[in-house]
Amino acid sequence: MNWKLIFQLSLFSLAMAVATISLISSNIEPIFWFLVFIISAYVFAKQLPSKYFVHGFVLGLVNCIWVTAAHMLLANAYMAHHHQEVAMMKTTPLSNHPRVFMLIAGPIAGILSGLVIGLFSFIASKIVKSSAAVPQKG
Repeated sequence: MNWKLIFQLSLFSLAMAVATISLISSNIEPIFWFLVFIISAYVFAKQLPSKYFVHGFVLGLVNCIWVTAAHMLLANAYMAHHHQEVAMMKTTPLSNHPRVFMLIAGPIAGILSGLVIGLFSFIASKIVKSSAAVPQKG
């Protein structure tokens, strides 16, 4: 497992975590996440010799730590800029505990995004030639 690469790629999510609090609206946020996923998949395919899916999945889990922590720490600012999400939270039993809701929803989002990044990484590995591949003796 290349933890250094996973950590480095997770810094995109730290930036996204902060940016999605007040700079990036919910309407265009998926576009930014899609770009982060594609870039991460490409880097995994280019830098790793194997285990692309696992690296992508673990990256999704690490990403959810950054995003969940930032959104929980800055919950008031997050809720001030995300009215649709607040309305959705109000329909749950945790409507009076938004940070608890975030703590529960974050890992679920991390697992789902990890599956997507893992799949993208696997597909990218079939398209992109890895620079980490071991040269074969001929």
